[in-house]
Amino acid sequence: MLASFPLRAMTPPIPAVALSDGTEVPALGLGTWHMGESARRRPREVAALVAGIALGMRLVDTAEMYGDGGAEETVGDAIAGRRDEVFVVSKVYPHNAGATSAIAACERSLRRLRTDRLDLYLLHWRGSIPLAETVGAFERLRHQGKILRWGVSNFDVDDLVELLALPEGRHCAANQVLWHLGERGAEWALAPLCRSHRIPLMAYCPLGEGALLQDGRLLAIARGIDAAPAQLALAWLIGRGAIAIPKSGNVEHLRENRSAASLQLSPSTLATIDAAFPPPAGATSLSVI
Repeated sequence: MLASFPLRAMTPPIPAVALSDGTEVPALGLGTWHMGESARRRPREVAALVAGIALGMRLVDTAEMYGDGGAEETVGDAIAGRRDEVFVVSKVYPHNAGATSAIAACERSLRRLRTDRLDLYLLHWRGSIPLAETVGAFERLRHQGKILRWGVSNFDVDDLVELLALPEGRHCAANQVLWHLGERGAEWALAPLCRSHRIPLMAYCPLGEGALLQDGRLLAIARGIDAAPAQLALAWLIGRGAIAIPKSGNVEHLRENRSAASLQLSPSTLATIDAAFPPPAGATSLSVI
């Protein structure tokens, strides 16, 4: 039986996705990119995260890069007193991913988040430090209990193949990538490779940084099934087995995002989506923001 992360029962529940170690997390979480950049906005950002957690979106993704640590501090405020209810993901800069620098970077993130461990720690993107060195640091952090599992972000096929060839590469729990209706390059070779190794894809910017919500194609399809554009775009990703992490500082938008869990897309709707937003017809490099 798979281990599962505690999720509040809701109607309908958010589907669960299993990480490579069997831990189940919600398929719909909360992103924090661009949070923590303004002290004036922090109370509203904290309130939005608290509201999202209460709605069941209990996976919160952040990074030391976001707001130069400010996003982690914002998450720390939001999860204070409810740490055990939330699955916390953070990411390390590539230049901080060395044998000793990764340990120090993780400890700084823990202090900003005001927690004793990360549920998932990701290498933010591939840098010049050898993967074996980064993996070695991640494994030390894992054995020390400072992180419970680790993974990668923005890894395309070649990077992932190199990672999986390492003796401890099998411990990679997830790969966070740019994936949404307007950016489907991950589907050609990367998604099948990840599935074969039980490594789920975590989709950042699942609404195309808001651009999808203004796309006439998506608006027309959403109107045809009486759904909101965000609801449709997120339901499509959830249906493909992704973990979607939209960012929103607006509680009404959060409720709209949360409603994606109740939207079942019919085969005809999926065919209409593919016609409007074609999947890749050949090898396509992974896009990165």
